[in-house]
Amino acid sequence: MKCKSGAFPLLIYAPFALFYSATILAEEYTDLPAPPSAMPSLSDAVYYLTISVNGQSDNQVVPITYRDGSYYVEAATLRQNHIRLSEQSVGQINISILSDVTVDYDQTIQQLKLTVPMHWLPEQSVDGGGQDPARVPARSSPGLLFNYNLYYTSPRSSSDSLSSWMEQRFFSSYGTLSNTGLYYFTSGNSTSQQEGYQRFDTYWRYNDNERMITYQVGDLISNSLTWSNSVRMGGLRIARNFGLRPDIVTYPMLQYTGTAAVPSTLDLFINGYKANSTSLNAGPFTLTNTPYLNGAGEATVITTDAQGRQISTTIPFYVSNALLREGLSDFDLSVGVLRQDYGVQNNSYTDDPAVSGIYRYGLTNKLTVSAHGEAIQDLYLLGAGVDFTVGRWGTLSSSYSQSEKEATGHQYTTGYSYYSSAFGLSVQHTKRSETYRDLTAVLTEGRLSRESYQATLSSQLFGEGNGSFGVGYFDIRAYDSTRTRLLNLSFSRQVWQGSSIYLAFNKALGENGYSAQLQFVMPFGRNGSINAGVQRESNGDYSPRVGVNRTAPTEGGFGWNTAYGAGRTPYHQGSLNWRGPYATMAGGTYGNEGDTTQWGELSGSLIYMNGGLFPSNRINDAFIVVDTEGYPDVPVKYENQLVGKTNKRGHLLVPWVVSNYPAKLEIDTLQLPANVTTPQVESRVSVKEGSGTIVKFPVHAVRSANIRLLNTEGNPLTLGTWITNEISGDTTISGYDGLAYFANLGTVNRLRFKQEDGRLCRVEFSLPESQTMMATIGPLTCQMTD
Repeated sequence: MKCKSGAFPLLIYAPFALFYSATILAEEYTDLPAPPSAMPSLSDAVYYLTISVNGQSDNQVVPITYRDGSYYVEAATLRQNHIRLSEQSVGQINISILSDVTVDYDQTIQQLKLTVPMHWLPEQSVDGGGQDPARVPARSSPGLLFNYNLYYTSPRSSSDSLSSWMEQRFFSSYGTLSNTGLYYFTSGNSTSQQEGYQRFDTYWRYNDNERMITYQVGDLISNSLTWSNSVRMGGLRIARNFGLRPDIVTYPMLQYTGTAAVPSTLDLFINGYKANSTSLNAGPFTLTNTPYLNGAGEATVITTDAQGRQISTTIPFYVSNALLREGLSDFDLSVGVLRQDYGVQNNSYTDDPAVSGIYRYGLTNKLTVSAHGEAIQDLYLLGAGVDFTVGRWGTLSSSYSQSEKEATGHQYTTGYSYYSSAFGLSVQHTKRSETYRDLTAVLTEGRLSRESYQATLSSQLFGEGNGSFGVGYFDIRAYDSTRTRLLNLSFSRQVWQGSSIYLAFNKALGENGYSAQLQFVMPFGRNGSINAGVQRESNGDYSPRVGVNRTAPTEGGFGWNTAYGAGRTPYHQGSLNWRGPYATMAGGTYGNEGDTTQWGELSGSLIYMNGGLFPSNRINDAFIVVDTEGYPDVPVKYENQLVGKTNKRGHLLVPWVVSNYPAKLEIDTLQLPANVTTPQVESRVSVKEGSGTIVKFPVHAVRSANIRLLNTEGNPLTLGTWITNEISGDTTISGYDGLAYFANLGTVNRLRFKQEDGRLCRVEFSLPESQTMMATIGPLTCQMTD
């Protein structure tokens, strides 16, 4: 133990010096008194000081005993400050004899400074500046939704047709029941599509947000891995759904562990950009919740203490979103019958039951294992795979599957990917035996491709800001050994003021000819753009093209589009669209001189909820109905953007809500009259997938008034007189000139107060029912009462 207390604290002498001085001044002496033989004994004194540990103090003042050159502190106080003691240690502990503890008394700030080993201090979890949505439970209110899309075409060379896509959806806290389908009508004998109603999907789905599990009954699509295939089924599906919890990051993120010798400030830079700045206490810390990243990069951690001394640490890292975080699992189990002829037949399912399942598990933050299985009559398939990072050099993946159907089949896959801010590379290889089968082959009665290679490369070839270059190579050998090889090259770059240029080259290797495209895009106005370019077909024909378009504003309005293409077969198109508050309409024409088609479209939604019918633009996911309890014209904001004002019933529909996201919803009270009360003006709301919810903001108009009151003698009430509204029970005090403010007034009101002489006095007055603004009433002279 090291004790750097030095001489006894000088502050203890101050009271005694004042005592002796006061004694001398209080009495008269003809001669100087004899000096005292000795100072009083102060070997056992109690101080009230703060304690700091390695420079960090909680600023709590605690009693500390100084005895015979040592400091004694209560054991509970020491444990609270991370001083390690035996379980038997109770009462006051002499910290001057504790091993590994250095004691120093700072009399200028009245603090006892302790220094302990770093590993004694608690580990801190430091926020790295990543997105961390607040956990708000998702909710749903009961209601009905009807989505529709009407599309009419009138080709010159064939019959007119009308199609109507529709969705009927019932939602509540017990899940979502949905049905989608299409009505198709034609004026002629077209054989391209069957007339009548075509059902697509019917299902009930329930999301358990807390456990991140989705249950679905009815039509479904099984989930798949990168080396397996999905199938349409009718049956039951139970699956992990990470989308239900946006506050959870599924893949391993950058983590850094360090130690701060003294309280410091930590600055985190990711690839040269500042991500966050936060305060550190002395002791070990772990950097978590870093910004969402993918690929290779470099993090720099800089700690700065109170004296300005800095320590900089550079951390190269590689983050792969193809992996699962350690201990996290993902799964999908689908059981039922396979669906066939989707989009052609309404109820075409196989007779034999089938099952498909996948499972993934984050074994470590660098290794994720996976498994897959399928089964139907006479077909069984099992497979396993791994994904792992190779240090800072990318991600490797591999899998093996074996099927049994009349004969044994095999599938092998390998892959590698690497991404950074400079370039990205992905290579995949799949090889199957001739006898390999899965559930998709059962449906199509066909065979899977025998082998495939694909490689893609994207790079900022000429440095950041000088354009992006991409290369793609695809080599597929079909089951009959026919081979297709494709090469794709592309380049894009911004040139000035938001304008960009795009080049593309496509070549089928082994065949004559190639196709290419050059396009220039320049924005104009708020939502408009001009594009011009030329396209080369594989047969050698060139087609110059030019187009001008303006998208309809999100808040509503008109948009339009026009384009013309020259060449061997000239092409033209033009359209006009309008986005209104309740629907979107569009129409136009396209084709060439010999074959022109006119078309029109209408889409939107109808919602029945909370006793009201709400027309709206197309709702694909979730929505909110704001209810101000009947108060109209209240401005509503969603994520700080003005949505609109409540209608005469006090309702407003917010149609473009992101499900499961804790969004900020608020009403703007600045434009409301002064006589309106709003106990709640803001709320964080999360809505369940595919449903809606009602959010209430009580808004009530109250009748209020400033009342000038006089006593029985006709003089203003004394300042500070207590006044009671006998009907509502509200109380207030009078201000200058006898003014008193009351809210929640009725048609008839009675006020009671005591005058200075102690006598009770009353005033009665009335307000008209039509009174909406704050009134000024009086002067009113009170009347005496018993």
